[in-house]
Amino acid sequence: MKRRRVLTLITLLVAGVAAAPPVLVAAEPRNGRDVIVQLFQWNWASVARECRDVLGPRGYGAVQVSPPQEHVVVAGRPWWQDYQPVSYRIDSRRGDREAFRSMVDTCHAAGVRVYVDVVINHMTGQETPGVGSAGSRYSHYEYPGIYRHQDFHHCGRHGDDDIRDYRDRYEVQNCELVNLADLDTAADRVRDRVAGHLNDLLGLGVDGFRVDAAKHVPASDIAAITRRLDRPAHVYQEVIPGAGEPITPEEYTANGDLLEFRYGADLARIFNRERLASLRAFGAPLPSDKVVVFTDNHDTQRHSPVLTFRDNARYAMANAFMLAWPYGTPKVMSSYEYADPDQGPPADASGRTSDTTCFTNRWRCEHRWQVIANMVAFHNVVRGEPVTNWWDNGNDLIAFGRGSRGYLILNDENAGVTGRSYQTSLPAGTYCDVIHGDFTAGRCTGPTYVVDRNGWFGADVAAQDGIALHVGAKVN
Repeated sequence: MKRRRVLTLITLLVAGVAAAPPVLVAAEPRNGRDVIVQLFQWNWASVARECRDVLGPRGYGAVQVSPPQEHVVVAGRPWWQDYQPVSYRIDSRRGDREAFRSMVDTCHAAGVRVYVDVVINHMTGQETPGVGSAGSRYSHYEYPGIYRHQDFHHCGRHGDDDIRDYRDRYEVQNCELVNLADLDTAADRVRDRVAGHLNDLLGLGVDGFRVDAAKHVPASDIAAITRRLDRPAHVYQEVIPGAGEPITPEEYTANGDLLEFRYGADLARIFNRERLASLRAFGAPLPSDKVVVFTDNHDTQRHSPVLTFRDNARYAMANAFMLAWPYGTPKVMSSYEYADPDQGPPADASGRTSDTTCFTNRWRCEHRWQVIANMVAFHNVVRGEPVTNWWDNGNDLIAFGRGSRGYLILNDENAGVTGRSYQTSLPAGTYCDVIHGDFTAGRCTGPTYVVDRNGWFGADVAAQDGIALHVGAKVN
């Protein structure tokens, strides 16, 4: 009997370990800040300077950086070579381990968290053996000291093992995404290796992970990997929904947050073809506290019908709406110009990514645009407040408040709207319009508006433009 009780206890303990929840932390703001900025392909020295000089002072809560591990080196050096790992050494075209560590420390000193784009589904897609960015040799299914042929899926379909049918769950999660060597994440050896990489990053001070291609890894495998983390981390996963596909974002909610791809596509559709008035009920199927939302990212701006930096004023308005609207954790994109979708970032002759010089040398730096940067502060000030005082003209002029702390007007009409007054719940006073001016030391570099004791103010709003007022930019 005693032996049976001991065996039962052991069984329960083992079951408890197997059922333990993943080690996660919600995207709770630090000092009231939760906005993420994706500094796509920026090198570590440039990220550090941006955290210190711009992101911290402007109120950004976190920065998402590109994959830091050793990667393949491909002719022409396209952006996507960074998403083909050769080893888990922190040594890429953006900098080495010490530069990465210094960047994390500098960002933390500025009050900015660091989230890393991590690639755990696969290794390289190169048929020919090669040498990675840090000098490691590899072949398609052999990575000395890390993985061997048996550590990968070999699904045996279609001859080349590639995914052909996204309606076939097995194929999507066991075959190869465009020839990328697909890791067998069900194997403990692979799980330990992947978790070792993530724990190394946590040891360098990283605060969370954007999990690339999570759709191609079963949700249970991601859970098994996150259970191996040494400390809590914010995890958000790339699971792109598709019509008629069996794999859905909802399957992954227990592992952390989800990147909500429908958000940017829906925003673009409304701004481009429908009426802004329909934004009154804007959202997506997933709960607000489980999603990271964005107008565009490095993939969608190249391959999807979304608004991007090339849409100028309309793009700025869409970002202003995202930062003012109470749904999800907002993520702002910061891009570089490209002549073709594969083109990599500005670089020197050796392929090392150049230091970022905003608004020159192809760097677009949307996160510094006055509208977007100032709406980050708006977002921080109104966070947690309900939508109030909604008004629209039934077409492309909308206005709404966030409790008694902020108010936004957006005009996507073809002509300006003049001589109109707007009802807010703001306290009486004079406010800086942060869409057109910066508020510093109690002064506004742009226009100001007087809200009367009943919450009304009058304003003219130009075509494809807006006005944003909040209590953190109150002149008196």
